[in-house]
Amino acid sequence: MDPSTSASASNLARKRSCPGQPKKLVIKPFKQKPKLPADFEERTWSKLKSAVAAVHAKNPVNCSMEELYRDVEDLCLHKMASNTYSRLQQECDAHICSRLQDLQDKTSNPEIFLNQMETTWQDHCNQMLTIRSIFLFLDRTYVIQTSGVKSLWDMGLALFRQHLERCFRVPKKVVQGLLLLVEKERQGETVDRSVLKSLLRMFTSLQMYTESFEKPFLAETTAFYGSEGMRYLQQTDLPEYLQHCDMRLQEENERCSQYLDAATRKPLVAVIEQELLARHVKDIIDKGFDALVDASREVDLRRMYTLFARVGQLDALRLALSEYVKKTGKQIIADEEKDAEMVSILLEFKLKLDRVQSDSFFSNESFANSLKDAFENFINFRQNRPAELIAKFIDAKLRMGNKGASEEELESLLDKVLILFRYIQGKDVFEAFYKKDLAKRLLLNKSASIDAEKSMIGKLKSECGSQFTNKLEGMFKDIDLSKDIMLSFRQSAQARSKLPTGMEMTVHVLTTGYWPTYAPMEVNLPQEINAYQEIFKEFYLSKHQGRRLMWQNSLGHCVLKARFKKGPKELSVSLFQISDATAIEEKELKRTLQSLACAKVRVLTKEPKGRNVEDSDTFIFNDDFTEKLFRIKVNQIQMKESLEENQATTESVFQDRQYQIDAAIVRIMKTRKTLSHTLLISEMYNQLKFPVKPPDLKKRIESLIDREYLQRDRGNPQIYEYLA
Repeated sequence: MDPSTSASASNLARKRSCPGQPKKLVIKPFKQKPKLPADFEERTWSKLKSAVAAVHAKNPVNCSMEELYRDVEDLCLHKMASNTYSRLQQECDAHICSRLQDLQDKTSNPEIFLNQMETTWQDHCNQMLTIRSIFLFLDRTYVIQTSGVKSLWDMGLALFRQHLERCFRVPKKVVQGLLLLVEKERQGETVDRSVLKSLLRMFTSLQMYTESFEKPFLAETTAFYGSEGMRYLQQTDLPEYLQHCDMRLQEENERCSQYLDAATRKPLVAVIEQELLARHVKDIIDKGFDALVDASREVDLRRMYTLFARVGQLDALRLALSEYVKKTGKQIIADEEKDAEMVSILLEFKLKLDRVQSDSFFSNESFANSLKDAFENFINFRQNRPAELIAKFIDAKLRMGNKGASEEELESLLDKVLILFRYIQGKDVFEAFYKKDLAKRLLLNKSASIDAEKSMIGKLKSECGSQFTNKLEGMFKDIDLSKDIMLSFRQSAQARSKLPTGMEMTVHVLTTGYWPTYAPMEVNLPQEINAYQEIFKEFYLSKHQGRRLMWQNSLGHCVLKARFKKGPKELSVSLFQISDATAIEEKELKRTLQSLACAKVRVLTKEPKGRNVEDSDTFIFNDDFTEKLFRIKVNQIQMKESLEENQATTESVFQDRQYQIDAAIVRIMKTRKTLSHTLLISEMYNQLKFPVKPPDLKKRIESLIDREYLQRDRGNPQIYEYLA
């Protein structure tokens, strides 16, 4: 014990001897700190250096990790941290330099070299983790407290990158090897993805990924898919090519998930989309888009839509669809041999396109609008004829029903036909033929369903307005009023006292303005029918003074009782077919005789036999007529529309159009007083609801000038003036 310690003990003893004073224990520090050995730093570092060398050599470390950790702690506590960090950095630098220098002269086999490089990188990472655990106190004190000094892990990365860049052949061979592996995988070979993943993570960790790998990788990818796109487009059909594009996109996305850096996904996908899709858009469409739509290949079209959407080329696909619809539609419209089937074919065509638009093009609104425009374009390619055929199609369905289908199905079919009607420009042509056919259905009692008839009128009214259906509704009113008139007539005194016995007759009283115009035709009818007509006329005019009745015998029909050897029959025929000494014109007579003697049901026999009726032919009552049915319908001439009737209907529409054009011109000029030719034509197009050509408008203007409704300005013949 030194003197200072003895003195303190003596004082403590004296204090304890004094009664009444508190007892205290006082411990004083050494006056001088113990001195470190002169070789402490060198000896300690030598031990640590040996441990680092053992780690680098993959040998066992002689000392325990705890002992080495305490040695590092002692160096740091005694202000030796900076020197220790520098010495450790030098050791790591020398080792990394040596390892990477050795790699420069390794085998030229790319895959073996990649394995060697991957081993070097993994060794480096494992060794730096072990070294960091030994020098953890240095990392957590000196490094954190000193600005500008890298952590031990980052220091190791910086050294590795520095020497990797100096050994420029090494990263070049690594990148070449990686690109080779990726290309092999793209060609269907199996490669070691773990090596790819490890080395690409190395580039990312070293912050060399973008410059060293991604740029050459994207360049190689561009070249690979540029060549493949050209080759595959020539060698495969369109569905197979689209499947290949889809597969390639999935594969590249998987590569991004498996071993490429996440940031590479966007530029990589952009390269594939450009090389396989965007640069070949026209060729892809030309290669087989029409065939896909023709065959309703909805899965392939959906894939095509999705792929084109990726490259912003939906407009190109939409235009291709529009051109296909116009081209195919014009072929349907132009085929006169299939006029009888045209509407059915158009309905099937529309149904197919609607399904494609919904299922393959995801109900894209712009595609729907293009379909509408394309239909409107081709359906008016053959002017007026589609409007006529749509009217006749509806006539057939309302006469016969939809082949045993339910009323709901008939309604659905009429709704679909109405969509076609919506596209036609010549709605006045449709109206004329629809009105003529409706008249026959109502007058000859040939409607399958009056409810369906009225429903169709309601649909047309919703579509075109009440003015369009005013006359059609008037026809139904006439039929209903005629029923009331006939009921009143049968209860009248004239009917009870004057009507001939053995026959019944029903009369329809029609308002001239509502019904089609029928040419009057003189015919000699049997006396009983003439008498009936006169009695009804007397009754009707007594109730409705100032009106005039005109009989349309060509529209009449009746049930005739006939007796044959095989028994009695009831024949449903037209009035012309039963007239005696008819006095009808020759053309109508021949048509009537043809229906009685040359059709399926032959009440008369013709000599000589043949389809056509000649002036020299003779006709005899067919007493040997046989038929299983009791009531037999003989095809009635008035139910079959002749070519002349068709032309007359069309001409009446054109004549009506001229009146409408004249009225529109006068209406415009009356309002504007003075107008240039160009502006007048423009106004006409806005007001007229049917298609018209500029030369036709010019003719009507000239006609009005001749009739002194308009005159040309003296100074400028292109300006018209209204004459009040």
